[in-house]
Amino acid sequence: MARLLSVSRLERRLGLLLALVLLAGCSQVPERPATSSAPHRASTPSRNWFALPRDDHAQELVLYALGLLDTGYRFGGKNPEAGLDCSGMVSYIVEQVSGKKLPYNAAGIAERTRPVPAGAIRPGDLVFFNTLGRSYSHMGIYMGDGKFIHAPNSRGKVRIERMDNRYFAARFEGARTLQPEG
Repeated sequence: MARLLSVSRLERRLGLLLALVLLAGCSQVPERPATSSAPHRASTPSRNWFALPRDDHAQELVLYALGLLDTGYRFGGKNPEAGLDCSGMVSYIVEQVSGKKLPYNAAGIAERTRPVPAGAIRPGDLVFFNTLGRSYSHMGIYMGDGKFIHAPNSRGKVRIERMDNRYFAARFEGARTLQPEG
């Protein structure tokens, strides 16, 4: 019986996900607040950026992330069964969708991914925040319509937040893409 409830919940989430993806295709990206300082740039020792193998993988990242809504948080967590932290969630999803591995911390992921201007963020891009007084200490996956999915902290579960949320807007540091250049 629990298995049937789980499948039903998954079907509802997939239906919601499909609707959100269709709506996100028509959305605009968030404007960066005028009061916010310029984003910190991670050092870029090389132009050998991490990139997804296929263009449609970015949308698949969003779909997969939506399927993880309400997954419990666990510091250092790298899989849904044990719980996920923000970078563990992103790394897990990227590996499941593309078979490629990312580092397991937000700063390391920022270092390996190509920056994009705040006004050019697309669904599947990564958004980074300074929530601990250090650069790139938190991250999530942008889903479109000014929203992102993340694993917030030990008091929360994987959830959707707005980019213009007062807390996150003040801490936004930049966006990075997994799409190949060109």
